Amino acid sequence: MVNVLNTIDSYLYYPVLIIVLIAGGLYFSGRIKFAQIRLFGESVRVVMEKPEGDNQVSSFQALMVSTASRVGTGNIIGVSTAVVLGGPGAIFWMWLLAIIGGASAFVESTLAQIYKHGDKKNGCYGGPGYYIESALHKKGLATLFVLFLIATYAFGFNLLCSYNLQSTFAVYDFYNEKTTPLIIGIVIAILVGICIMGGGKKIVKVTGVLVPFMGAAYVLISLIVIIAHIKVLPSVFVMIFSDAFDFKSIFSGVAGSCMVYGIKRGLYSNEAGVGSAPNAAASAMVSHPVKQGLVQMLSVYIDTLLICTATALMCVFSGVPRTADSAGAPYVQAAISTVFGKYGPTFITIAMLMFAFTTLLGNLYYVDNALAFLNHKKMPGKKFMTCWRIICCLVVVVGAVIPMDAAWALADITMGGMALINIPVCIAIGGVVYKALDDYMKQKKAGLNPVFHARDIGMDPSELNFWGDE
Repeated sequence: MVNVLNTIDSYLYYPVLIIVLIAGGLYFSGRIKFAQIRLFGESVRVVMEKPEGDNQVSSFQALMVSTASRVGTGNIIGVSTAVVLGGPGAIFWMWLLAIIGGASAFVESTLAQIYKHGDKKNGCYGGPGYYIESALHKKGLATLFVLFLIATYAFGFNLLCSYNLQSTFAVYDFYNEKTTPLIIGIVIAILVGICIMGGGKKIVKVTGVLVPFMGAAYVLISLIVIIAHIKVLPSVFVMIFSDAFDFKSIFSGVAGSCMVYGIKRGLYSNEAGVGSAPNAAASAMVSHPVKQGLVQMLSVYIDTLLICTATALMCVFSGVPRTADSAGAPYVQAAISTVFGKYGPTFITIAMLMFAFTTLLGNLYYVDNALAFLNHKKMPGKKFMTCWRIICCLVVVVGAVIPMDAAWALADITMGGMALINIPVCIAIGGVVYKALDDYMKQKKAGLNPVFHARDIGMDPSELNFWGDE
């Protein structure tokens, strides 16, 4: 079964998803005139705006939920695996995917805002399922996407997250392959269960506190390791770029090359174009959809250009030899130990605990939204949700004890299915996003705080739910 999953995984990413992701990102970049670069300053300004109503989800809170899902075990374990198995050139391909993916993130999240449901009093919600159904009128395709999302975030990603977390304990003397993973899985499942029983708003509050703290602490420690080895700076960047552009090596074994590993792990980490972040983006209460598109674009940069880069450079700067056996947690732990000694692995374990915890919460926030879509746009009953959340906690336990290859392959395949639906859909209906961006910039140039009106971009308000009364 593991061999079958790996075969599907390899073909799905090369050539299928590599072409779709890069072509889609470049297309979006052209249509929005590289707004992911030229409007970076505006995205930073917008993220600090307060929501229009009390007790509503702000742009910052929506950013933290999406970042909680993006920033997780993949930023440590995934990046380490990519550098070890693919080579240091994987770092460059992750950077490139983040810049291109910023455009995809902008388009999908702006679409989610335009086609979201709800009202200013009770809050709003949405995502790809909603814009597929509303704009394309394809209920079946919308349902298929939502089922892929549930498979990805309730099962694939959470199985992998749990596995990655328990793997960081392997360096300790008390670790027993037969019992320790199961114990860790049970403990994490209990902690997650305590939080998710409180529902979506509780998840928003928890991630809003933990994500900024854990991200800043991790980057700071990584910088200390990098500075401690700063003398190798020139040789490290020569190594990264020479490996990234060693096309003879890449094309002689594409599936295992730095390019494919960089793209796969970059996509797993930042999720740009996959269709996950729009579920959080739609919940933000903003005056114009473009604002949340800019904010979610920033989330991709936080994830890949900041935190993934921190892991990758810390590992490469450390000079620790790359071996197949060290792929994952052991490589990162060995790298940080070059400066912090025996305390290094402990810090990585703590970071993984926090990253994994917030990732699990962010993932299940998306799943709640997907279940509401399947249940005629309203949350299922309390009994169903309680049973479902117990199942999600059991998945965390299972993930801690399954083989590594199976965990990675399942996560890659289910996420790939989401991307193959979402990116073509965004290309098909993205015209309203480009018009909305033009409308936003026009109001900005006039010195106004942009406010969205459907008629201003040629849309009939009756086609929209939340913005229908504007």
